[in-house]
Amino acid sequence: MNDVIPATIDIDHANDTSSVMSVLGQAARAAARVMAQSPREAKDLALNAAAAHLRAHVPDIIIANAKDITAAKEAGRPDAFIDRLMLDESRVEGIAQGLEAIAKLDDPVGTTLAEWSRPNGLKIERVRVPLGVIGIIYESRPNVTADAGGLCLKAGNAAILRGGSDSYHSSTAILASLSHGLNQAELPDAAIQLVPTTDRAAVGQMLEGLDGSIDVIVPRGGKSLVARVQTEARVPVFAHLEGICHTYVDRGADLDDAVNIVVNAKMRRTGICGATECVLIDSGADEDYITPIVRGLLEAGCEVRGDAAAQDVDNRVVPATANDFGHEFLDAIVAVKTVDGVDGAIEHIAKHSSQHTDAILTECYGTAERFLNHVDSAIVMHNASTQFADGGEFGMGAEIGIATGKMHARGPVGVEQLTSFKYLVRGTGQTRAK
Repeated sequence: MNDVIPATIDIDHANDTSSVMSVLGQAARAAARVMAQSPREAKDLALNAAAAHLRAHVPDIIIANAKDITAAKEAGRPDAFIDRLMLDESRVEGIAQGLEAIAKLDDPVGTTLAEWSRPNGLKIERVRVPLGVIGIIYESRPNVTADAGGLCLKAGNAAILRGGSDSYHSSTAILASLSHGLNQAELPDAAIQLVPTTDRAAVGQMLEGLDGSIDVIVPRGGKSLVARVQTEARVPVFAHLEGICHTYVDRGADLDDAVNIVVNAKMRRTGICGATECVLIDSGADEDYITPIVRGLLEAGCEVRGDAAAQDVDNRVVPATANDFGHEFLDAIVAVKTVDGVDGAIEHIAKHSSQHTDAILTECYGTAERFLNHVDSAIVMHNASTQFADGGEFGMGAEIGIATGKMHARGPVGVEQLTSFKYLVRGTGQTRAK
C-alpha cells in the first residue's frame, strides 16, 4: 500500500527544515486516508510485528539509547532525567508488551455510539472515526515513540512524532520496529513518521499545522514545552501543564497502608507525571499519625520539605517554603503539610493542583466520596497510589499522555480519545418542508 503516497513526496531531497516538514505533512495526510479504512486485522498485525521486531533488536536499541544517555550525562542532566531517558532489556520488553496490549484492544473505528430514528423516517447513527493526522511533541521519554505511534495506528490515524533531541537515537531505533510492523501489514510507511531533524523550527511548523495537514497536537513534556504548545498552536491541543499530584491522608486511613501507599506514590518512579508531589495529612489525626509517614519517606531516600508539624517529627525535614506547594519536583523531593480535615485538603488541592491526579487515603466511605466528588481533577483516587495514573494501568494498553483539559479528552489519552465521530443519516427520499 506504500504506493498510495504521491510520487512528488520525496523527503530525501527536501534540503531544509521547512521542506522536510511540508513533505512529512503531505505524506501523513495521504497515509491517514488509507489508515482510516484499514481493517483491524492489518493494524493488529502491524502492532504485533513491531513488538516482535523490538524483541529481536534489543541490543541495537540499547546501543542507540547508550548514545543518548552518554550525551545527557555530558550535558549535566539530573538523575531523574536520565531515568526517564534510560532503556534496558526490561523496559524494551515493557514497550513490546504495550504494543501487544494495544493490538488486543477493541478497534474503536466504526463503533456505533448511538442510533435513532426520526418521525420522518430518517435513520441517524453517530459512529467513531479517526481524528486524522496527530502531531506528538515530546521530550526525553523514548517509550512515547512506541506508545504514541501504536495508539495512533490502532485508532486509524497517521502520526508525526517529534521527540526531543536528547532521545533522538533511541526514538529512531524504536521507529525502525514500528516501520517494520507497517511494512509487514502492507500499511503505508508514512502512517508513523519521526521528524528527522532536531531543528527547533520543526516544532513551530507543527504548531502551525503544516498547511492544514495536522488535525491535533499532543505535547508530552515539561511545563515550558506544554506552555509553548498551548500558546502557539493553531490546531487543537490535548495537553497538561504539570503533574502536581497530591495524596491526602485522612484521620480514617489505615496507617500501615497509608505509609506504604505514600512511599510508593512518591518514590516508585519520581520522574513521572503521576508521582505524588505533595502529601497532605489530617491535622485531626492522632498526635503521632504523621510520624511514620514522614519517616517512611525519609528512610526511602526522599527529601521532605514540611510545615512545622512535619519538622517536629524529624530534624532531617527541611522547612517548606510557599513555592514548595504547587511545585512539580520530578525528583526524590516531596512537600508535606497538615490540613484541617478533608475540606482543608480539598481547598489546598483546588489552590495548588494541576488537575492531573489526586488521591485520598481513608477507610471512611463518606469522607472518600466527599473527596472524590469535590476534587476537580482528571483522575481522583481512593486508597491507591497516584502512580497508577497511567493508561496501561487503566487497561487502555498505553497512553499518549494525561490530558487535564475539559474538551474532548480528559485523563489518559488512549485509542478512544484519538477518535472523533461523524453522523450517518440514511433516508428514503425525504425532503425538508419550506
